[in-house]
Amino acid sequence: MKRLLLISFMILSLFLAAAPAAEAEELSFDEIYSSYSADGLAFSDKVQSLEGGTVTISGYMAPPLTPTIHFFVLTEVPMSVCPFCSSDADWPDNIIVVKVDDPITALPYDTPITVTGTLEIGSETDEETGFVSQLRIHADSIDS
Repeated sequence: MKRLLLISFMILSLFLAAAPAAEAEELSFDEIYSSYSADGLAFSDKVQSLEGGTVTISGYMAPPLTPTIHFFVLTEVPMSVCPFCSSDADWPDNIIVVKVDDPITALPYDTPITVTGTLEIGSETDEETGFVSQLRIHADSIDS
């Protein structure tokens, strides 16, 4: 009986190891928020259901504060001006912060990229810059 259980466990382990990883859910900028009120933007049901899951979204890297970065802002449309560099610049509501484990070099602002990673919701402050975000993707891959 023990041998049969051991063999069954080994087969199950091999099956689980060979099973394909969950595919990333496509997300678009127009699916991020469901409404806007005096309390601010409200995340859509889709975004809330994907929290902690793997998503893929395409956009553009906004010009960062420094050439080598640990996070960047992904925007729906190319932005040639750093939104942090002017006090009167309107920050777009169609953005998402992308965190990376290892520093990367900024890409040209008009290069389309696709980011795949884990979706995170909730307030988070970057210790180095003080930048506060409410929605992030912890990137597994960035493809241009």
